[in-house]
Amino acid sequence: MPNRLSTETSPYLLQHADNPVDWFPWGHDALEKARAEQKPILLSIGYAACHWCHVMAHESFEDAATAELMNARFVCIKVDREERPDLDSIYMQAVQAMTGQGGWPMTVFLTPAGEPFYGGTYFPPEDRHGMPGFRRILTSVSDAFQSKRADVANAVQAVREMYAASGATISVTSPLTAETLDRAVRDLFARFEPMMGGFGGAPKFPHTMALDFLLRRWARTGDEHALHLVKHSFLQMARGGIYDQVGGGFHRYAVDARWLVPHFEKMLYDNALLARLGAHLFRATTDEEVRRVTEETLQWVITEMTDAGGGWYSSLDADSEHEEGKFYVWSAAEFNELLGDESAAASAHWGVTAGGNFEGANILNVRSDGPPIDEKVLRDWKARLYAVRAKRVWPARDEKVLASWNGLMLRAMAEGARVFARAEYAAAALRNGEFLWREMVREGRVYRTHTRGETRIAGFLEDQAAVALGFLALQQFTLDRVWFDRALELTDVCIAKFGDGETGLFYDTASDAEALVTRPRDITDNATPAGSSLAAELLLMIAELTGDVSYRVRASRILDSATEPMARYATMFGHLLSAADMAIDGGKWTDFVCGPSGCALPAAGVTRSRAPD
Repeated sequence: MPNRLSTETSPYLLQHADNPVDWFPWGHDALEKARAEQKPILLSIGYAACHWCHVMAHESFEDAATAELMNARFVCIKVDREERPDLDSIYMQAVQAMTGQGGWPMTVFLTPAGEPFYGGTYFPPEDRHGMPGFRRILTSVSDAFQSKRADVANAVQAVREMYAASGATISVTSPLTAETLDRAVRDLFARFEPMMGGFGGAPKFPHTMALDFLLRRWARTGDEHALHLVKHSFLQMARGGIYDQVGGGFHRYAVDARWLVPHFEKMLYDNALLARLGAHLFRATTDEEVRRVTEETLQWVITEMTDAGGGWYSSLDADSEHEEGKFYVWSAAEFNELLGDESAAASAHWGVTAGGNFEGANILNVRSDGPPIDEKVLRDWKARLYAVRAKRVWPARDEKVLASWNGLMLRAMAEGARVFARAEYAAAALRNGEFLWREMVREGRVYRTHTRGETRIAGFLEDQAAVALGFLALQQFTLDRVWFDRALELTDVCIAKFGDGETGLFYDTASDAEALVTRPRDITDNATPAGSSLAAELLLMIAELTGDVSYRVRASRILDSATEPMARYATMFGHLLSAADMAIDGGKWTDFVCGPSGCALPAAGVTRSRAPD
């Protein structure tokens, strides 16, 4: 019999609707049951495209004996982290403090009041490789909650103190200066990995926002090393297995240091950030490989990720037929059969061998020592491979439309339209903008998610700011006043609902949102820009367009609160650094005026984009 998740709209929650676990969605009913029965809460947080979430589901949540233990001893709550980034942020902070690491699936044990006292990520069903088995964890945690209340109370108090410290008013030790940006550049140079690009080793993430900041610094200063770092990193990713060589678009990250073996899920936000970087990089270099990869990525969004109404879906799963990456990999025999006389050249280009490079199969990647291939031939090979791959069992697609991710992709699509002069991108961007305004904005308030015709969950700071920035990108492309007016309305609601009147900073949740164990306020960028960094950029752009300095003052408070962390840990503040770049040097580089007939930089000495009529 389906559990309480069967009436939800989230594809991730629906994946668990037939579990024998008596799952609740987050809400009053679950919390009240925990309080009434004085049971601890087992909170499980994940997302639809997550491979290890699927593994734990198959091993534990679909197992009758494990479910019986969960149901008897806990109130079990399942949360889609993409629908509720506030819950994910709050409880991830606790898990990282308790264990020193985080990730998904995230498993957190809470008191009936919602306060965490124990947690972790993936737990195997039985003890394995030094990890405790999930059933043993369930028994131990339940027993501790009943018989060791003092220990639980101490754990809860430690987490309370951590939340209090992180939520304390941030004191500004020094205002933002050009030296802050110079120090951040030096930090990124020091972290750069010269062979394969990017920053650090395995697992290897794109750090797209930090790369975009460096591209801006090249535009300001002419530092050729900064441009080299960005171009080299982008092309190494584009030639690696992290990039889908057949269908376009980037996977989430690489598990190795060479960009070869990806974590195969494809997320809308990664592709939004990388496509926007690609458009900027093409303007800087006119490199045709950069153009091709960027256009293929935007085309992937149009072809595979577009809702009938014009919204863009969230993700493609890592798994198909219960195997990670099965949809994307190839055997040498398939190549020989499909490409015939051309298979040897194609295999040399994409590194295909009889032994493979991933569990006996081949992840396509462009060999540095391979022969040059004519673009027309390459397109033909890809079309033939795509046609065959399309007949395979596809990875599941998460078809919820998330406001903030759509806002990020709207910027990328609009900027791709103006840089590459592609009418198809322009049409997709305008259609998406109208969809967001029509379906996901109510009285100036952005809502988080839209699925199968239903819009729900009042949005978060990242939603409000990202959609407003998307509307500004449409205004810059079309020069249509209506997009500026809409962006300004969202900006003013952003200040009213998310601003902290005491400090001038911003919270991630609105003033009228559900009261949780803490009100989150995170300024660090993760896989997506932090809400505060998006807000800072938005406020600066509105200030440039209107001449109203009050918006700049608010943005400066955000920037001044993070000057030292930005300079020392630049990979964690890439988007905020780009906003800081605008604050120091004005609206230049990617912030020029563009219309359907082309783009023009502001006149010399002028930093303001064209004001709305």
